[in-house]
Amino acid sequence: MTDPWNTIERLASWIAAHHTLPPEQDVLLRVLKLSEEVGEVAQAVIGATGQNPRKGTSHTWQDVESELCDVIITAMVALRTLTPDAAEVFAGHVRRVAERSLEK
Repeated sequence: MTDPWNTIERLASWIAAHHTLPPEQDVLLRVLKLSEEVGEVAQAVIGATGQNPRKGTSHTWQDVESELCDVIITAMVALRTLTPDAAEVFAGHVRRVAERSLEK
C-alpha cells in the first residue's frame, strides 16, 4: 500500500488549485466539509437500518463504510490544509492517545 499521506498531499493541492478564497477561509471550509461528510454517514446508517419510513432500506453497511472513509479522508485533507506537517502531527497524536489509553 502506498503512503496515504502522499495521496492526501495531492488531494489538498488539487483542492487548493481550484479555490479562490484566502487561505484562512479555505481552512474553515475544509473543517466545515467534515460536518457534511459526517451527515452523510448518519444518512447512510439511517438508510442501512431502514429508519426512514418514507425511504425504507436505502443504503447498505458498505455504504456506511464508504462514507466513514470519506470522513477520514476529509479530516486528513483538513489537517493537511492547516499544517504541512500533517502526517507528523497525526502520528504524534495517535501515539499520545495510545499511551494514555492502551498502556495502563
